[in-house]
Amino acid sequence: MTRKIRKQIYLRADQDRRLKQLAKQLGVSEAELIRQSVDQAALGAAAPRPDLGAWQAEVRFIRARRSKGRLPGRRDWKREELYQRGRLSRH
Repeated sequence: MTRKIRKQIYLRADQDRRLKQLAKQLGVSEAELIRQSVDQAALGAAAPRPDLGAWQAEVRFIRARRSKGRLPGRRDWKREELYQRGRLSRH
């Protein structure tokens, strides 16, 4: 068993009530439930964060591309026309 360090915490009455109820439902001690909650919180904090620099580079790329205007060879159809063609070919 790993060594444990004693901590004293203060809970609101509603938190204490929920802690007792949940510990009983799960069949674990209140202390174990608190330890599991700390582990989950630590894992959430370690989750990968979005790369703001990559996002900013993407925005710059999109703006630069837009500033060049439309590409030659623009399509000559609309999405609605494709749906119509699909309906006609099935019937």
